[in-house]
Amino acid sequence: MEVIPVLDLMGGQVVHARRGERDAYRPIQSSLVAGADPLAIVAALLGLAPFRTLYIADLDAIRRRGSHDAVIDGLRAAFRDLEIWVDRGETDILALRRRAARAAGVSVIGSESFSDVFALKRALAAGPSVLSLDHDASGRMGPPEIHDSAKLWPDRVIVMTLARVGAGAGPDVERLTEVLARAEGRKVYAAGGVRDASDLDALTDLGVAGVLAASALHDGRLDGPTLSRALAASRRTPPRP
Repeated sequence: MEVIPVLDLMGGQVVHARRGERDAYRPIQSSLVAGADPLAIVAALLGLAPFRTLYIADLDAIRRRGSHDAVIDGLRAAFRDLEIWVDRGETDILALRRRAARAAGVSVIGSESFSDVFALKRALAAGPSVLSLDHDASGRMGPPEIHDSAKLWPDRVIVMTLARVGAGAGPDVERLTEVLARAEGRKVYAAGGVRDASDLDALTDLGVAGVLAASALHDGRLDGPTLSRALAASRRTPPRP
């Protein structure tokens, strides 16, 4: 089981995401380090456990209110051993290709950002990417075809349940089970609701390759020994070129 810390960036700070209500997000309060500076937060997380992957949601870019490209470049330079996944809500194919050309992290392609499945397919083909199958309280977000057809999925797929992010409600086991049944060997990652070690064990038994986590890392529900055991047991397969 790979555990992937999540950084939600807004206004130059790491914020506490809750239920996808982005306008209500506030600077994070972490038991690991004072303040909400991205560099300090990542350093503290790596002091907690030897994470290999970091997920960044650039909320300013997603909301079309600027970007954190300079911050993300700084994190890439400071933590060269981390594979960094970045969700910018990017839909521009040329921009995605430019980012791929300069190795600016693995692009997370979120279904919520697209209304047209053909544009989404082109985005996935623009460079190294992870697909996020997004869901809100009402259900699936984005083109129905991307949810229905596993043949359109890349090797790594996130099942993102925004209504469970930061809510302490537990992972969306029903939806994960449904996606895993159709994944045809692809790696499936759970996002939203992971609370503690028992959730990690349950998701491992389910066949999930990894989990995205934030709140449980910062408030101590997932501690260093638990995380180190999970990470030591996981096997990382590089993405296809």
